[in-house]
Amino acid sequence: MNYKNNYLRILKLYLRLLKNDYSFFKKNKLFFGFLRDLKYYKELDRGRHFSLTPEKLKPCLFDRTTETPIDYVYFYQDAWCAKKIFKNKPGRHYDIGSKLELIGIISQFTPTTTIDIRPANLELENFSFAQGDVLRLPFEDDSLLSISSICVIEHIGLGRYGDALDPLGSEKAIAEIKRVLKANGDLYVSLPIYPENIICFNAHRAFRRDYILKLFQPLKLIEEKYIYKNRMFDNYDEAKGFGTGLFYFKKQ
Repeated sequence: MNYKNNYLRILKLYLRLLKNDYSFFKKNKLFFGFLRDLKYYKELDRGRHFSLTPEKLKPCLFDRTTETPIDYVYFYQDAWCAKKIFKNKPGRHYDIGSKLELIGIISQFTPTTTIDIRPANLELENFSFAQGDVLRLPFEDDSLLSISSICVIEHIGLGRYGDALDPLGSEKAIAEIKRVLKANGDLYVSLPIYPENIICFNAHRAFRRDYILKLFQPLKLIEEKYIYKNRMFDNYDEAKGFGTGLFYFKKQ
């Protein structure tokens, strides 16, 4: 056994750990707890069917939590969006820029095409990808019956994902989505909401509720939900401050 290489491997793991944002005390406590568990596990596992070598060590030190970690916004909005599409059962659904994990699930009960500026090298039944820009969608006017864009519009024009800087990026994206939505078509979007229109450069914008409804005119608002912290609500509440609005529109 090459003890020098083993110690170097442990040292590299430790130095990588120091880059984490946890306190120095907590990082050391977790790392030495990992070494203690490793030593004990090796004693328990001696002579069994799996090899355990230093070069294969991969410490996962921050998963031992008292509650299941979850991104509440994505959990609620993805469930909301998938439920709507499942209920309406379009012949084909089109998504613009949402998380691929969500679109992969939707595609398993409704054939789905996702559009993004960045290619998605994936193969899955009923899932297809079209490279395109939300500001110049590769579709005719009034051509798509079912569209979603979840946590996307607020980013357009801020350069975060390699797109060109444009102060009117969100407004132009909404206009383009409305252009391609077919008469009687369904649109599902989510956007950050706040008592005033703000930019958190270059992460995202947040919008006043009344400004969102104005931008999506003349679409008819069918349903709205709001996520504040770890709960989803039926009604907008300005007093709650920053949140995420979920909007279901229909084109008349």
